[in-house]
Amino acid sequence: YLIVISLELFLSKLRKQDSYSLKDTAQNIYFMILTGGIDLVFRVVYIGFILTFFYDHRVAQPLQNPWIYWIILVVFEDFMYYWLHRVDHYCRLFWATHVTHHSSPKFNLTVGFRSSVMEPLYRFVYFIPIAWLGFQPIDIAFIYAATQTWGILVHTEKINKLGFLEYFLVTPSHHRVHHGSNPKYLDRNMGMFLIIWDKLFGTFQPELPAAAYQPIIYGLTKPLEKEDPLHIVVHEWKSIGRDLGKKGLSIRQRWNYLFGPPGWSHDGSTHTSTELRKMEKERKA
Repeated sequence: YLIVISLELFLSKLRKQDSYSLKDTAQNIYFMILTGGIDLVFRVVYIGFILTFFYDHRVAQPLQNPWIYWIILVVFEDFMYYWLHRVDHYCRLFWATHVTHHSSPKFNLTVGFRSSVMEPLYRFVYFIPIAWLGFQPIDIAFIYAATQTWGILVHTEKINKLGFLEYFLVTPSHHRVHHGSNPKYLDRNMGMFLIIWDKLFGTFQPELPAAAYQPIIYGLTKPLEKEDPLHIVVHEWKSIGRDLGKKGLSIRQRWNYLFGPPGWSHDGSTHTSTELRKMEKERKA
């Protein structure tokens, strides 16, 4: 990581690109340490107890062929991560945690470390079916770490399209789209290692030339009022609290403020990604 980050930083300075800032990079390192600490402690719990419990009560025996075992594990785990990531984007309760990762207006390798601080506390739930179907908990943790490494390395503007790899792998081009706040790019390209899930389930969007659409704008649709580390982590929880505290809301409206898509509002004062795309299309028409 230090080598590739140093190389990217050198190229950014050489090309006079505004890819890094000291404050943003320091925040990314802070979130990496914070999330890594929580993940390290809780990983002992979910590997040693929760996933092991389901593995001990598995409904299938482990595959004997090591090639088939590891290939299926990579595909299966990436599939479950896709749904974890998709829920993080489409359910506001979980977006309140994941939003930290999208809060940087920059896009560089250190942004890959700007992790969703509380995600380690529930991420393991998506891995339970993998253990239950006969995959070792320690192997699950290893493959997640390996694919997460790839997921970090695609946070760069220094690599353009990757030819035929664009068809089945998540590439820097795909992930630049994922971090864009442009309406067309919102909630797209959820995969971490394989892009095939996005193509199968309708969340794929290729990166378009600036002449065909517009340059990618990184960060959130509404910039943060404050950028101190605590506010970055809890600001969406505060917003949820304010919305739930509004008077005269029905039970359904309160439910939607908590479990509906980010941006949903009962009075149209804020908009979901689907609504923003529709509004953009209507303006162009």
